[in-house]
Amino acid sequence: MEQPGHFFWKKSPFIKLLLAFATGSWLQWQVQVSPIFWIILLISGSIFWGCNFFLPLFKLYRFRPVTGISILIIFLAAGGLLTRMKDIRYHPGRAGDPQYKADFLLVKLNENPVSKTNSFKAEASVVTAFSKEKQIPLKGQIILYFKKDSTGSLPASASSLSYGSCLLIKNNLQTIQSSGNPGGFDYARYQLFRGISLQCFLQPTHFLVLQEKKINPLQQWLISSRERLVRLLRKYIPGEKEKGLAEALLIGYKDDLDKDLVQSYSNTGVVHIIAISGLHLGIIYWLLGLLFLPLLKKRKSKWLHPLLVITGLWIFSLLAGAQPSVLRSALMFSMIVAGESLGRKNTTFNSLACSALILLLINPFWLWDLGFQLSYTAVASILIFMRPVYNLLYFPNKLVDFIWKMNAVTLAAQILTLPLSIYHFHQFPTLFFLSNLLAVPLSSIILLAAILLCVIAWLPGPAFLLGQLIGWLIRMMNHAVTSIEKLPGAVWDGLLINQVQVVFLFGSIACFSYWLMEKRSKALKAGLLTTCCFLLIRSYSFLQSEKQKKIIVYNVPGKTAIDFIDGRNLFHTGNTNGAVNDFIQQFHLRPSRIIQRAKPVASLPELRQQHNMFAFHDKRILLLSPGYQYAPTAKRQKIDVLIISGNPRLYMSQLIAALDIRQVVSVGTAPAWKKNYWLKDCDSLQIPFHDVSTKGAFVMNLN
Repeated sequence: MEQPGHFFWKKSPFIKLLLAFATGSWLQWQVQVSPIFWIILLISGSIFWGCNFFLPLFKLYRFRPVTGISILIIFLAAGGLLTRMKDIRYHPGRAGDPQYKADFLLVKLNENPVSKTNSFKAEASVVTAFSKEKQIPLKGQIILYFKKDSTGSLPASASSLSYGSCLLIKNNLQTIQSSGNPGGFDYARYQLFRGISLQCFLQPTHFLVLQEKKINPLQQWLISSRERLVRLLRKYIPGEKEKGLAEALLIGYKDDLDKDLVQSYSNTGVVHIIAISGLHLGIIYWLLGLLFLPLLKKRKSKWLHPLLVITGLWIFSLLAGAQPSVLRSALMFSMIVAGESLGRKNTTFNSLACSALILLLINPFWLWDLGFQLSYTAVASILIFMRPVYNLLYFPNKLVDFIWKMNAVTLAAQILTLPLSIYHFHQFPTLFFLSNLLAVPLSSIILLAAILLCVIAWLPGPAFLLGQLIGWLIRMMNHAVTSIEKLPGAVWDGLLINQVQVVFLFGSIACFSYWLMEKRSKALKAGLLTTCCFLLIRSYSFLQSEKQKKIIVYNVPGKTAIDFIDGRNLFHTGNTNGAVNDFIQQFHLRPSRIIQRAKPVASLPELRQQHNMFAFHDKRILLLSPGYQYAPTAKRQKIDVLIISGNPRLYMSQLIAALDIRQVVSVGTAPAWKKNYWLKDCDSLQIPFHDVSTKGAFVMNLN
């Protein structure tokens, strides 16, 4: 008799193909394998697979495992080869290629400029390049920053910029860099996965706006539709926070979102309702299914139901801006609808895996996208665990049963997303059950009301009343979320697990779940083993953190931030304290401290401070800031680390006469030309020089 597991894998072949393709992509990114290797592997797998066509029919069954392995090898090689091909660092003739020295670039804006703190940002495509009146065929995607004028607007010469505008810009391209702080967000990798590795900061004299425009009609329609929807919501919904949240709920527009509000939603485990994702498309799917339900009652029109539902999903996705997260969810639900229309239960997982494989074939770097990971694990978790969780409790009352069913969906989604949430966010919202109980139904009502507002926008009176109602509902939801956040123990913060622990955690969940649902003792033993491995790795990391001794000088623009770490305690010095710098603490310092498993304390026994001089264990650190005068002594003092803060006026030759310097670190706001002078002086004196603005944070291990 065929085992249930074998039957599942037989009916869901795309899961195996997806795993093979994803493994190839991951290996290529981690190891950077030569394309020759993948081509050889691809040809070898194809030869073994092609041999099946020459085998007698009675031998095909005997060699079926070889056939399956050869197909997996083909997809493994395809994943690695496609990832290599999509990596823009290997693209010939791309903008920024050092072998092509261009003076000017002709670029086309791919979007309307978006206002940032000190500039306007826009993504652009390089059309061609020019050097001494010679045209160079360069291509690629770049990010442009236009400096704001005194009124906070675009310069007069760029006031007409919009999607499709063509500009001739001076070639001042710079490589996009991350902060380099331990545990910090890798912005450079994020943009690289999007096909962008260069940026350009433009002064008003560095570009010329041309008369011509290059516009894609569909893209133009999407942008204009998105802008009309934003204007409509801002017209009828009162309150800035309420407007920003309504825009994010309906069309995924996040530029107007309040940062503190987003953090509150994240801390309570309901941040998923802000982004257009499976939840939103699920609501649209339910609404479309309800609308076209009569078609299922007649045999002749039954085939129209999935067609119209899928069409409606894609129309909504396009109106929502056709963002990657929207397209992922639309394709995922389209495949599920197509699978369900076949009337076979096991095709749901197969359809889910098929949609993921199609997306990775389009862009294999989506494998590292957080939205991609969470959306697919959440849907898979709901499909696996929703029914068992729902069956745990029975309520005869239909209203109570409906509320429990919604919470069962939330609980089921959390099971498989838990390892990823801890790995990426380093926290677990312990009250997610309560926050989802309130926020999910409210956000669903708000989304449906916002769609209705778009439908009746031509009626000013009803639209005004509906906009007021939406604003009130959003205020009520925001108040509920922020109130839950303030409850004691609402967030279990500071959690840290590595990729190996994520694998073991997934293994534990899978084994224990299989044991509970199928009552297999081997699954229980495997679950206990994987849990022990997880706990052993975690215990070892705690032991290592107890022994650590480090000095970390952070890369924080315009600020000085230094951590002295002794075991799991740290002392911080610099100018990043206070409510004004809460964002700096959250974005730059918190991830590093989670990685180190260290918490700030008032003092460290091993740290002694006298003015700007620090003695930590056997190291001496001098913080040299503007206006600070070092008094020379009769004997040159040994300085292990000289930290230059701000933009002081100094000469290395004079400092060397008074100090025996072993390392120089620049964290200040000094201009690039001055840092270059310091670098040249240090090189001539054979002193290592580290500029955190270009090399990232400076970390000194004292162990």
